[in-house]
Amino acid sequence: MTTARDIMHAGGTCVQEDETLESAARRMSELNIGSLPICGPDDRLHGIITDRDIVVKCLAKGKDPKVMTAGQLAQGKPVTIDAGADADQVLQTMEGHHIRRLPVISDHRLVGMISEADLARHLSEKQVGRFVEVVCATS
Repeated sequence: MTTARDIMHAGGTCVQEDETLESAARRMSELNIGSLPICGPDDRLHGIITDRDIVVKCLAKGKDPKVMTAGQLAQGKPVTIDAGADADQVLQTMEGHHIRRLPVISDHRLVGMISEADLARHLSEKQVGRFVEVVCATS
């Protein structure tokens, strides 16, 4: 059985809630990624920030990314999956919430992230095709 832990990209760099969006964008650029988990002082996941969030919710609204923090963009409870969940649960979660990135949690701590590329590397063409049809084609 393939689990979330098998599919995920292990680790993951968090941006702290009090870090500026400019700092988050710089880190995304350095790591060549489009999103970062937002962690609080307790090192627990408080949200996810994407490059699109920075553009749409900060820059396009005339706000200053040197002042606005990642925590100000963290809204609601993030959708996550347990590291032991099977591949079908991963797909159901991502498809059900129409999300392209899924934080993987173990013992209430972030242990990795699952992206579209991770799905493509670890799942069958049929599973990936269904994901693309449900999530990407309707976005």
